[in-house]
Amino acid sequence: MKLGLEGKGVIITGGSRGIGRAIALAFADEGAHLAICARGAEALQATAGEVRERGVKVHTQACDVADPEALDRFLEESRSALGAVHVLVNNASGFGGTDDEAGWRLGFEVDVMASVRASWKVTPWLEEAGGGAIIHISSTAALEAPTPAPYAAVKLALLSHSKNLAIQLAPKGIRASCVAPGSIEFPGGMWDLIRRNNPDQYEAIRRTIPFGRLGTPEEVANAVVFLASDAASWITGVTLSVDGGQHKGNL
Repeated sequence: MKLGLEGKGVIITGGSRGIGRAIALAFADEGAHLAICARGAEALQATAGEVRERGVKVHTQACDVADPEALDRFLEESRSALGAVHVLVNNASGFGGTDDEAGWRLGFEVDVMASVRASWKVTPWLEEAGGGAIIHISSTAALEAPTPAPYAAVKLALLSHSKNLAIQLAPKGIRASCVAPGSIEFPGGMWDLIRRNNPDQYEAIRRTIPFGRLGTPEEVANAVVFLASDAASWITGVTLSVDGGQHKGNL
């Protein structure tokens, strides 16, 4: 399905593995040109190779998005490489799971402030391109309790930030939304490790999902690409749960 993304410039933070990798490949399949960053250079280059195989341009840069100067440098160089920017996907996460100073600081700097700073930086470029989309990758952990407090809180902050962006930026032709994945499994990821090391916990979570399985990164990526596309031109300020019905609340 072609969604009008061919030739568009897309920036993705945390784009080397898992959900970020799947998002990058899904955009590449639509013909978009990409700029992706991650802390690990090896995985980043492996994903870049997969993107190039799809016949589109890709700019890569090892970057700790919690470092404002490093993030700014990545974004500036991405714009130069892409020529124009139409989509920003804030996917990087610190996975702050410890309820202490370090856990809260990690989540705040990586999940929240990196997304805020990137949005500040890229918004004028989206306006210059005639409009576009900003998508934060949140989590259904933001909608549930009990969940790790730092992780849930920063992911919930992204929902509020995207809603405010949606209202502020609509007159500029820019849409902003969140995608909230549920439990997503991929090789080497958290749920893959839990399945192997703590099968009882894995099964307990699997039983909460009406489809009887965990999700895949590709299923999340499909939702992200849709929200970024012209097919979602009248959708903004939403939080789209991609969880197979795992989250049971009405809101």
